[in-house]
Amino acid sequence: MIAFDNSFARLLPQMFTAQAPIPVRAPQMLAVNTGLAAQLGIDTDWLASDDALQVWSGNAVPAGAFPLAQLYAGHQFGNWNPQLGDGRAVLLGEVIGTDGIRRDIQLKGSGRTPYSRGGDGRAWLGPVLREYLVSEAMAAMGVPTTRALAAVATGEDVLRETALPGAILTRVARSHIRVGTFQVHASRQDIPALQALTDHVIARHYPDADGVPALLSAIVAAQAELIARWMGLGFIHGVMNTDNMAISGETIDYGPCAFMDAYNPAQVFSSIDRGGRYSYANQPGIALWNLAQLATALIPLMPDPDAAIEDFTTRINRFSDLYQAAWVQVFGAKIGLADPQMADAELIQQLLTLMAQDGADFTNTFANLAGPQAQDQFTNRDAFAAWVADWQKRRAPDHLEIMARANPQIIPRNHQIEAVIAAATNDDVAPFHALLAAVTRPYDPPAGTRAPFAKPPTAQQIVTATFCGT
Repeated sequence: MIAFDNSFARLLPQMFTAQAPIPVRAPQMLAVNTGLAAQLGIDTDWLASDDALQVWSGNAVPAGAFPLAQLYAGHQFGNWNPQLGDGRAVLLGEVIGTDGIRRDIQLKGSGRTPYSRGGDGRAWLGPVLREYLVSEAMAAMGVPTTRALAAVATGEDVLRETALPGAILTRVARSHIRVGTFQVHASRQDIPALQALTDHVIARHYPDADGVPALLSAIVAAQAELIARWMGLGFIHGVMNTDNMAISGETIDYGPCAFMDAYNPAQVFSSIDRGGRYSYANQPGIALWNLAQLATALIPLMPDPDAAIEDFTTRINRFSDLYQAAWVQVFGAKIGLADPQMADAELIQQLLTLMAQDGADFTNTFANLAGPQAQDQFTNRDAFAAWVADWQKRRAPDHLEIMARANPQIIPRNHQIEAVIAAATNDDVAPFHALLAAVTRPYDPPAGTRAPFAKPPTAQQIVTATFCGT
């Protein structure tokens, strides 16, 4: 079965609430990630059993698990909320995988907790399938991310604007500790909890950090790398609240997330982001803002707060340089540069400017950049040809190999995800599995899948908004 450990549950009791998942009526397995299960050391025979279905549905708590809901707070769209927490998720426990890495196993959509704030604690099928597809695609593209281990239909409806089929996602993460986890204890002036959390994060995620300042620097560096990877894929998280930024440097909480089709730096998908706070272009700045909130939460642990503010400000401000360096490396590889330098930022930005002007498809422009079809993305072909002439002087002799490793041919496009959800709502999960097979081989898609899955949406298929919550 599963060998659980529970290091977070051994921390102070005010950091969580013991909470068993709430059983469901008629669970049915929709998907299970056998590759991830093997990495976690979970027996594959058990994985296909009814016992496993009962665990992933919340109908049974496995031996050794200590189910709990974590406490945290956060800034949501810049506004402070002093108590959030796992309102629809239960952490079953932790496993140490075959690679020696400790990971959480969490049920998302498993019923009400003390932090549900009036919600039902459930998830409906659509967001569960969206998170499964997008998180596994991100993992296949090498982006640090939470993972999807299983998806289960509950056999029960949930009420949103209408009755919708319920589902539960089994999510795996290096941990579910967020910036908001630090914020809640700092705001309550609970120094013992704040210290215990800090020590836990250092031991679990950043063992080379020799104290709070070094921990902050390590988290800043991890986030700079992560956001650069998002930008290189045209990915928009959608809700970069501080409770949605994982301390581990993984992408977490795939709510109104999306990959851009036509390149637009101001693109927003979240239906509630009316001011564009979490647009594509704003993501680096929001990450910096969130890191500043983390630094503020860590100040109470320092013996000299004034000196700590000065030191932490310097450490936080390194984000911009770290991010820009990572951004050049990511985009430099996308255009086939063997050793990208900061001076190459201008060449990269020139291409992005042309793409924005002509609404070029983000993924297909880079995937086809070295071929004759690349010009089809541009109405101003003379300007693109001039850029190509400059690019040819700089690209590496083996640029095709470099670009093939850096540019996915297939991403989970919004209109395809919506079609999958519509089919699954009508009891047809075959389109979900077909899309999953394609997006988890983004650089080497299965035969016959590239053309249909790489095709941008028609005017009638364009998705303009995705939605928060489950």
